[in-house]
Amino acid sequence: MMMKEQLEHPTSIPFIEAKNIVAKALENYINESALSGSNVLIQQSPEEIAEALEIQNLFEKGFQNTHRLSSFITTYLKHSNHLKNPRYMGHQVAVPQDLSGIPDWIHGTINNPSSLYEMGPAGATLEGFMMNWMLRQLGWFKGTDLCDFSRLEKNGSGILTHGGSIANLTALSAARAAIEPDAWEEGNPQDLVVMGPSTSHYSIVRAISIMGMGKNAFVPVPVDENEVIITEAMEKVYSKLKREGKRVMAVVANACATSTGLFDPLDEMAAFCKKHQLWFHVDGAHGAVALLSDVHKDKVKGIEQADSVIWDAHKMLRVPALCTAVLFKNQEHMWNNFRQKGSYVFHENEVIGMDSMPYTVECTKSALGTKLFWSFALEGEKAITNFIENSFQQALDLYQYLNNHPDFHCPYVPESNILCFQYKPDQISDQDQLALRYELINSGAFYITSCMMGGKRYLRAVLMNPQSNSKDYVALIKAIEKNALKLLLEED
Repeated sequence: MMMKEQLEHPTSIPFIEAKNIVAKALENYINESALSGSNVLIQQSPEEIAEALEIQNLFEKGFQNTHRLSSFITTYLKHSNHLKNPRYMGHQVAVPQDLSGIPDWIHGTINNPSSLYEMGPAGATLEGFMMNWMLRQLGWFKGTDLCDFSRLEKNGSGILTHGGSIANLTALSAARAAIEPDAWEEGNPQDLVVMGPSTSHYSIVRAISIMGMGKNAFVPVPVDENEVIITEAMEKVYSKLKREGKRVMAVVANACATSTGLFDPLDEMAAFCKKHQLWFHVDGAHGAVALLSDVHKDKVKGIEQADSVIWDAHKMLRVPALCTAVLFKNQEHMWNNFRQKGSYVFHENEVIGMDSMPYTVECTKSALGTKLFWSFALEGEKAITNFIENSFQQALDLYQYLNNHPDFHCPYVPESNILCFQYKPDQISDQDQLALRYELINSGAFYITSCMMGGKRYLRAVLMNPQSNSKDYVALIKAIEKNALKLLLEED
């Protein structure tokens, strides 16, 4: 009898009551984030947040009642970064639609991992559909029906992963399997290297280091003043590597660069790879979405000639983090990537549906296909394209405001929704450009980022919120001027 009482939870909160509390808190969060003059971020120390959340007490005793649950959620949201605020212009993280969190709620309730079809049939089916859709954008889907999940001849293939870092690791592992099939069992030969722009995302070097090749196996190709690869330099770098007895496992391209939002010339790089019969990998985490726009698709001309592409849905497809596709032009490259046996999950006989587990770094993964599909299902495919084109236009609008202001310097015309700029570069040092960024954040009025480009410090805006407009750009200029004056007065 005592055991039964211990197993029962006398203070459990009814599902409907909890649902209503969470829904109301999130509704308030959405509405308050959009209010004029509301804070994007209120920075406090972890100690202060821990006290406000009553972490120790809740950890030991539980919520106990709806009042404590409501208080926790409200406090938690107060101490969050309000991406739905139009003056959030920060990192490349999606500003999701109001109902984007529902798939996470569903998955968190039913816990159906989609890497094994029989463990999550609906999620795995949606992943298969979305992979076919992405492959079709690249011209790699050979079927006529996106709901055709059979192994079509000469088809591409793809899987969803938790983020671009895992996706890049997966793609580069496949490149290694293509050039050195025995490496999985016997280890890496010492002559393999990867070429790419010196501004490649850090996950590229991280991936080849994890693979045991060492970071020195990445050979950087020079970039121009805006950090776009100089394709003319590729032949020189390649010839030097051949003289040294090295084999190029893969050539990596940025589409677009994380820091600047500028695209490498993919068609020229594809021609180079074709000439030398090299694996061509496009890191399209942010910019592959240009494929969806007739206005911008020329920026990724040549991407269809790649051997592998990664594409983050949690950036410009409005999907909550994390959700990244790794796509292969030749489906056999995905099949031959990992060579392992696990009798409890890998079966010799044909099974219903499709398992992604044999082809991923992750053994268990959430229903990523559901999250990606949901983003489209909320408003339809055209709405996503409109969002992308609007975001690119927002960056161009901000560029025009700043470029027409005598105190701002923009080094390039934006090609995506990312813009780097400086305020009074002749007076404000690199250190103070960064300090200016933190002044803006600490004020709560704006959230922007910063990066180094060509050895100089730049402020950086990423336009992800469809509600950001000209009033916000003017307000940003005024906030920068105000905080810069404050910095200069403090120094004097």
